[in-house]
Amino acid sequence: MSSENENGYLTQAKLADELMRFKRGSVSRRHFLGVTGLGLAATVLAGRTGILGSPAQAGDLGSKVSLATWPNYHDPATFDAFTAKTGVAVEVNVFGSNEEMLAKLQAGASGWDLYVPTNYTISTYQKLGLIDALDLSMLPNFSGATENPRFTSEGTIDGTVYAVPKNWGTTGIAFNSAKMKSPVTSWKEFFDLAMTEADGRAMVHDYQLTTIGSALVALGYSFNSIKPEELAKAEELLLKVKPHLFAINSDYQPAMRATDAWMTMCWTNDGAQLNRDMPEIKFNLGKDGGEIWCDFYAIPKDAQNKPGAYALLDYLMTPDVAVKEHIFNGAPTTDSRVFDLLPKDVTQNLIVYPDEAALKPLEFGAAVTLTDPNRAELMARFKSA
Repeated sequence: MSSENENGYLTQAKLADELMRFKRGSVSRRHFLGVTGLGLAATVLAGRTGILGSPAQAGDLGSKVSLATWPNYHDPATFDAFTAKTGVAVEVNVFGSNEEMLAKLQAGASGWDLYVPTNYTISTYQKLGLIDALDLSMLPNFSGATENPRFTSEGTIDGTVYAVPKNWGTTGIAFNSAKMKSPVTSWKEFFDLAMTEADGRAMVHDYQLTTIGSALVALGYSFNSIKPEELAKAEELLLKVKPHLFAINSDYQPAMRATDAWMTMCWTNDGAQLNRDMPEIKFNLGKDGGEIWCDFYAIPKDAQNKPGAYALLDYLMTPDVAVKEHIFNGAPTTDSRVFDLLPKDVTQNLIVYPDEAALKPLEFGAAVTLTDPNRAELMARFKSA
């Protein structure tokens, strides 16, 4: 079905779809305004109705805070409440990989005030001088004493805190049990089924860490391997599976919800959201390995509105705000204060909080994978093949 009618206007269905993607955080405000043709009306809407953010109030916090983050990662109501409290609008920019984030910051003038890097990237940002050390006196709602050091240590380098945790999670496999007869319990099964039962219906991330890492695991290697001979085997597997894929895309929820895709590489929060709304979509961790991760909040060195960034970050660290984010988002918390506020249907959900046996085979991403040229070149060849 065309997204436009015969007069060239956006159809009601397409407008509704784009609005839902914007509300989930799958697309940026700029994309939403551009594709829907609402850009010219943005100022009027923002100023008169508050639909796209309340009018900014004058003050030290500025008029806008720009956040770079991941798809489906925040409750829009959180930002609405922050804007209502401070008068500062929140602009959300969505990315599909840490490589994209790094490239944007290295290019300069990112325009971001706050961003969400993953644990293994923080040391690289620090070495490159792209990240600010945090002034914890500006974050009274953050409590290092209640954070789980298993997930949070990589935010601190040589005793200096550069990032504070948002949440942790895993990278697993989501599959539609109403469409597939076979449960998917390992990365080997994922790639095998992508070429058989789920032919034309499987998705992999547009992100070298997880796509290459999961292929390595399927072959019995480390998720973080940079050995040329092991990467060559992973490339063989990825090139073999590519003709059978539905898409290479880190924003896979729309295709899974529409049942265009039946199986995908999947982060914890997406797995929880999909299973909550469509119980036939199951989520499993690979019994042969995979990734465990923690995402952080950090302030870029070139941030234009650092007071606003600190205000938003401190707001997000408030336990009664964070608990709403975790319930909406679906990813597990690193903060015991927040965990104690979560309902039992969340804390007892094995998608969100897997048992230790399921976590044992998983690996945290290694810093070297972010900048390894062989991995970058492999991913480029895979995508262009």
